[in-house]
Amino acid sequence: MEASSLSTLRTGFFALFLSLCTLVPAHAACDDTASISGQICKRLTDTWNEGEHDLYLPFHTFHLPYAYSDEAINTYRENTWGLGYGRSRHDESGSWNGLYGMLFLDSHSKLQPIVGYGHQWLWGPREGLHAGLGYTVFVTARADIRSYTPIPAVLPIASINYGKVAVNAAFMPGGMGFGNILFLWGRVGF
Repeated sequence: MEASSLSTLRTGFFALFLSLCTLVPAHAACDDTASISGQICKRLTDTWNEGEHDLYLPFHTFHLPYAYSDEAINTYRENTWGLGYGRSRHDESGSWNGLYGMLFLDSHSKLQPIVGYGHQWLWGPREGLHAGLGYTVFVTARADIRSYTPIPAVLPIASINYGKVAVNAAFMPGGMGFGNILFLWGRVGF
């Protein structure tokens, strides 16, 4: 990784850290729950302030074979090992809410950061086996796209959970030779 790219990545993570730190005192600004922005603000700050700690373990990216040739898939890294941290909580309706940041190896073996918010509606007992469907809103950056220029996105997510352990998947739609990727990660609450 070039020194300028590494510097840009460090600057982005520092900005993210400062942004997350401002969520704690911002709680008073979220009292106007009549507005959409107030509701979003309250959900985010409640998740950060009341949530439990989570360890995130990104581990695999599956390039769907109908969108990529075998030759292309063979050049991609599919074991996208990484690490992350988050905070999550279950709201009044039993849905899961999470704030997270992860760093993992992308398909080209370059570091890829991602920070975001996830929401899942859950089915089944939280203490036992249960499943979830929802969405994630996030910002990521890639070395091969304008040297780590931030990229915002929204993707569908699903999970299989047992207690505080989860295997999650996000689907990135696309066309021939781009997108059409299933990204997998683990989450362990502590």
